[in-house]
Amino acid sequence: MSARGRGAIENAASTRFGLPTREADGDWLDDRQGVDGVLPPLRTTVIPLRSRTIVTRNTSPDVPFDRSVNAYVGCEHGCVYCFARPTHAYHDLSPGLDFESRLFAKPDAAALLRAELARPGYAVQPLALGTNTDPYQPIERDWRITRALLEVLAECRHPVTITTKSDRVVRDLDLLAPMAAERLAAVMISVTTLDPQVARTLEPRAPTPTRRLAAVRALADAGVPVHVSIAPVIPGITDHEVEALLAAAADAGAVGAFFLPVRLPHEVAPLFRAWLAEHYPDRAEKVMNRIRSIRGGRDNDPRFGDRMRGEGAWYDLLLTRFRRARRRLGLDGDRMVLSCDLFRPPVGPPPDARQGELFG
Repeated sequence: MSARGRGAIENAASTRFGLPTREADGDWLDDRQGVDGVLPPLRTTVIPLRSRTIVTRNTSPDVPFDRSVNAYVGCEHGCVYCFARPTHAYHDLSPGLDFESRLFAKPDAAALLRAELARPGYAVQPLALGTNTDPYQPIERDWRITRALLEVLAECRHPVTITTKSDRVVRDLDLLAPMAAERLAAVMISVTTLDPQVARTLEPRAPTPTRRLAAVRALADAGVPVHVSIAPVIPGITDHEVEALLAAAADAGAVGAFFLPVRLPHEVAPLFRAWLAEHYPDRAEKVMNRIRSIRGGRDNDPRFGDRMRGEGAWYDLLLTRFRRARRRLGLDGDRMVLSCDLFRPPVGPPPDARQGELFG
């Protein structure tokens, strides 16, 4: 995807932070060149972010978890529809290209999680990874923060759910497979389209649909319950693929599936409009009209209880199609049946601290 509509390839953020940039080594490089040429270079900066706590609590009726951890702020995948984009404003950065290239990593995440799990009276419920930005985006290869979080959760036998659109999750099968055997882990992989051309413009630096489905197969073969998330469904762009996506998920070994209609909160709406104008000028207004039809006449419906679903005739038809196909393919399994009764609090300092004492 070109930088047009989201800012120039280079911007002033790296100069302002005084940090070096690197050329992104994204997941798309090995098999995207045959789709539509080579993607333009992207320079990324990763800034360590120190926090006092790492677990975020929520009481939203729209999500099936009450706690989550996000290892990174911003995401190299560059999905134009990402609802997390507006959060970059908290760091005085743009929700456009800054969100994709000026990233924050939380190197203390595992230590902070360990401290949280050691608190007296800690009450166990599944912990969600990847609820805001992808825990397996390209920078995870070097930072390995998600890996460190899983090591703590595995040690404590704490249930975890992971949401990602990266096949890098397969790297951690040595942790996830034993946890899944004790009903402590489940994975959700997002697959929004089977069309590589659509994927290239919609999610320019995420792994291809083929690689994501291969990850579903690898997880399933290892005994990890994996669900496919068709999120978001974009009317007039990807909605015709719902049945084919569900069939591909079933063929790959998924045990369940769900979908969400596209959401366009705050600054995401103008970015999405610019994407439509560039890639689908012939149907841009029709797509936006249909989105407004399922969002109460607006680009986005932010109300709790309504924001994750839609309304109106188009949404009702999509929901009926999805439910029929899911039932026919046997993909209506419960995605959150995890054990909370095996938990054991961490004992002693983390391994790195003990090693430091030995060699310090």
